Amino acid sequence: MEWEVVIGLEIHVQLACKSKIFSGASTAFGAEPNTQACAVDLGLPGVLPVFNGEAAKMSIKFGLACGCEIAQRSIFARKNYFYPDLPKGYQTSQYEIPIVGKGQIEIQVDENTTKVVGITRAHMEEDAGKSLHEDFAGMTGIDLNRAGTPLLEIVSEPDMRSAKEAVAYMRKIHSLVRYLGISDGNMQEGSFRCDANVSVRPMGQKEFGTRAEIKNLNSFKFIEKAINVEVERQIDLIEAGGEVVQETRLYDSDKDETRSMRTKEEANDYRYFPCPDLLPVVISDEVVTEIQGSMPELPDEKKARFMEQFDLGSYDASLLSSSVESAGYFEKAVDASGGEGKLCANWIMGELQASLNREDMELEQSPVTPDLLGGLVKKIKDKSVTSKIAKKVFEAMWNDEGTADEIVEKYGWKPADASEIEPIIDEIIANNQAQVEQYRSGKEKVFGFFVGQVMKATKGQADPAQVNQLLKSKLAP
Repeated sequence: MEWEVVIGLEIHVQLACKSKIFSGASTAFGAEPNTQACAVDLGLPGVLPVFNGEAAKMSIKFGLACGCEIAQRSIFARKNYFYPDLPKGYQTSQYEIPIVGKGQIEIQVDENTTKVVGITRAHMEEDAGKSLHEDFAGMTGIDLNRAGTPLLEIVSEPDMRSAKEAVAYMRKIHSLVRYLGISDGNMQEGSFRCDANVSVRPMGQKEFGTRAEIKNLNSFKFIEKAINVEVERQIDLIEAGGEVVQETRLYDSDKDETRSMRTKEEANDYRYFPCPDLLPVVISDEVVTEIQGSMPELPDEKKARFMEQFDLGSYDASLLSSSVESAGYFEKAVDASGGEGKLCANWIMGELQASLNREDMELEQSPVTPDLLGGLVKKIKDKSVTSKIAKKVFEAMWNDEGTADEIVEKYGWKPADASEIEPIIDEIIANNQAQVEQYRSGKEKVFGFFVGQVMKATKGQADPAQVNQLLKSKLAP
């Protein structure tokens, strides 16, 4: 039987507020456990929350970027459940009336495929604390520094049909929140994490299958692995005569498996009701207009500009605009090269990316800065170096040997001029009369032999275009 995978994601984005959503406690990462949890975060008797308005502005920014409905009046609710890292016994979240409603986002799945994924809602809420299981001799420690940290939970429609699509969607949301400046997106620190709702159904069936929710995925690699493992588990289970149960599962990256955590609760299990301690969040048209006016150039807008301004293809422009770092690197390199967008794009996605992959490095760690790459591209464009020499110059720049100008001067890697090339061509023609006759009798493929011989004799320092021109002139009958 053929199976169709159905995936929806709930992405939790830590908003870049300096203080918590309902208290003045700091949200800075890395403090000693329980040193950034005040009386409000701890849920002590008699304390009252005060809403951090910056969280609303950041949430609206996200909604506007995705063409979502913005609620002019939204409310907070209490989501009741017991867990050791939730000192109040409830989480303050938004339920029936979230600040951001329906919208959509376009993702680039691969070089030839784009897809639109619907956004159901995005609501504000507070984070819980963190349970620590290591170094406590069989006990669990509780760190409440994260309790009350402002989150935006972005809930997608169940529109994704593969782990690859889910990763592309998650990457797009990650890129977007960082472009907007509403989150640092640091997955290692927990600023950007995801729950994946996964189900399977026979191909062609309209009804959804029973879903399992995989909790707290915090890397693009793990989300793809976890979904694929869970899909395989569900298919094997059904084909063996079993039934998938609705539950929450955890992904174990060491064993590459998902494990049952608890039976999945329904909304009524949480006994949602409006929070009596918080007024509704009311947003005026003027505030929305002001936020709209402060929006930066977003990934899709940047992609379209790159395509038009630098004559890039859709896939190349999509990759270059996919993150703040890659877009910034590209534009600085183009400026340093004198406007050579196409050539800079080729080098970034070719030689530079290959080197980063080889060394397992991120773009911001590259020893070849945008200015260095732009300087090399400038020399390629004005034919100060050949393509073969350019690769050697790039390697030297990667090894911190200086600028393209300094490296070329140091090693004497300058193109041979016509006065140096002509005697070499004459000698090659004189020593290869059989190939000369073949070429002159119509076997044009032999021309490549002569080009290769000249490039070999000049150690790659001859300009290929100049070599072709001289050869054609001298080989003419």
